[in-house]
Amino acid sequence: MAKRDCCSSGFAVGFSRHYFVWWSSSFYLLALIRFLVLVNSSAATSGPVINVTKHISFTHFSLDDPSVLSDVKLLGSAKFSMEKSVIQIPDESEAFDLRHQAGRAIYSSPVRLLDPYTHTPASFQTTFSFQFSNSSNASVDGDGPSHGGSGLTFIIVPDEFTVGRPGPWLGMLNDACQEDYKAVGIEFDTRQNPEFEDPNDNHVGINLASIVSTKAIDASDFGVFLNDGSVHRAWITYDGPRRWMDIHLGSDGHPSKPVFSGSLDLSPHLNEYMFIGFSASTGNKTQIHNVLSWNFSATSQAFLRFPSEETCESKITLRKSEAAQSQTTQKRSNKEPSSSFFIFIAVAVLALATMIGFIFCSRRGRNDNSKLTAIPEKTQRPRPPNKPRRFTFTEISSATRAFSETEMLGSDARGIYYRGKLSNGCQVAIKRLSAQFLNSQQGLDRRRFLKEIGAMSRVRHPNLVPIRGWCNDNREMMIVYDFYANGSLDKWLFGAGVLPWTRRFKVINDVAEALSFLHSKQLAHKNMKTSSVFLDVSFRAVLGDFGMVLSATDSRRFESAISQTTDVFEFGIFVLEVVSGRGRLDPEVEQEERDLVDFAWRMHVKDEKVKVVDGRMGSLVNLEQAIRALDIGLLCTLNESKGRPKMEEVVEFLSMDKQIPELPACRPVSLFPYNSATGLCTGYSCGPFK
Repeated sequence: MAKRDCCSSGFAVGFSRHYFVWWSSSFYLLALIRFLVLVNSSAATSGPVINVTKHISFTHFSLDDPSVLSDVKLLGSAKFSMEKSVIQIPDESEAFDLRHQAGRAIYSSPVRLLDPYTHTPASFQTTFSFQFSNSSNASVDGDGPSHGGSGLTFIIVPDEFTVGRPGPWLGMLNDACQEDYKAVGIEFDTRQNPEFEDPNDNHVGINLASIVSTKAIDASDFGVFLNDGSVHRAWITYDGPRRWMDIHLGSDGHPSKPVFSGSLDLSPHLNEYMFIGFSASTGNKTQIHNVLSWNFSATSQAFLRFPSEETCESKITLRKSEAAQSQTTQKRSNKEPSSSFFIFIAVAVLALATMIGFIFCSRRGRNDNSKLTAIPEKTQRPRPPNKPRRFTFTEISSATRAFSETEMLGSDARGIYYRGKLSNGCQVAIKRLSAQFLNSQQGLDRRRFLKEIGAMSRVRHPNLVPIRGWCNDNREMMIVYDFYANGSLDKWLFGAGVLPWTRRFKVINDVAEALSFLHSKQLAHKNMKTSSVFLDVSFRAVLGDFGMVLSATDSRRFESAISQTTDVFEFGIFVLEVVSGRGRLDPEVEQEERDLVDFAWRMHVKDEKVKVVDGRMGSLVNLEQAIRALDIGLLCTLNESKGRPKMEEVVEFLSMDKQIPELPACRPVSLFPYNSATGLCTGYSCGPFK
């Protein structure tokens, strides 16, 4: 035993010595390559330093000035106001809903803002005057005038053809989760979005390729209130070599105290040439963002580039004779080899040394009869982008700040929902299934859980919430979804505000499309309710929170027979909730109206279905469309044998492509065989399963 240990120790020492020699040689070769690369790159910066300057000046934005039309490019809802000679985002003159609009005003030519060789950002100064005003076209909801937009941003972006997202994204970003998007923004925000860590609704923020501000400053501390209707002026100065930014903000003259003064490195977020301008957006509230004047100047350093010794003359001139070519080749061979040749030789030597080192070490190991066992590493196959993956418990815990109460979005009988932020900056929604649900008869075993997650993650549709992944660690089961800042539909239907009918009808159509698609794939949602529907920034409805309500011991034949018909029944109740603006069981109304399905059928019998329509919408509702939606909802609550349609037919009913069958004159009495332990089945149409 002692001899074996001694032999093994000798092999380890010998192996370490040879490995050290090989490693040292490789290190010096890499240093040589680095030196040659630096020498080669220094040739590109060996010329004299020159300054590249750019100056832009707009004292107004009158269409009488031809430079305004030629030098300023408008995108989205940005327009020139002929009356005020300003840039307006959105356009006040248009007679349509100004909510959820986004626009950009971009200088049409790119500006050099980074030296690619030294990675030194340019120095620039910009000043502009702006004003936030209320629109005369602003709509009125149940809470009063819907004044107050999201804000204005001075942007530095990589292209001139992207229209940013509306709402809290300020038109600055097109995709909140787009990685490697280089952009810089100085925002003047008049809307507090806690999900983006905004301090209040009156702040200045510095955004570096993210909607979450790197630095946020309360403008109130400097006596500035952005949405008070007055004209404000901003001065932004950036010293590129020092990486230092100063921001001043005021209404009367140049303020002596900056709102921000500090170190800020913009180089990781810049290309050599970028586009500059302004972006703004509105959300549920509206305001007009006016840019009255703008001055900008930038200075960047560049190295004057001289012609190199090499030439491409032979590619553009006539070929000489073979003898002349051979003479030219012979002359070139007498010259000193280029740095590229040295780099090639160094790489070849490094590769050869690496091969010899591995061969030597492996032979030495065999000669010493080493019994060291190499554990093969598990190779990770490249994963397609956006493909769902398995998350570790540590990743989920870090994303949710150890499942902090401040990150809770809500809960139900199956678990708790958390908001999380992944390491790449993307926000996600995480459903943490409770131990009570998993251990109950309605719970799922882990094998079936993973199988259902796999089936759901392969389904892609614009109106289905994408599944980013799952977690099955530490006896925990969690599902990771995309996060939607507008939240779930129930918050909009049953909250303080009033969702207009046009958006409600679009939601009904979107959800119907999603369910129809699922059923066409022989799948079912199994958890259809308003809290399972989420709204993106454009109020497009997406169906998420897929249900896993049937236990693993249930009959698969029974499940396949009822799941899709259950979806249709629950969709019918969902339509009634959307049209009426109240829950299926509303404790705040009179006893006879508490059960929504029962109340809707009684109004149908009396031919007074207009009483079911949410009166808070006022005269803006399309009554004919709303009554048709109610008929479709009631049709979906019929017993399957009495005329309950399939979701494919429901989509046709909603699109007016197919006539709705006539409803029975009175409410049919039926038993609906459905597991009511989930709490989804209530009212006359459900009875205990026998």
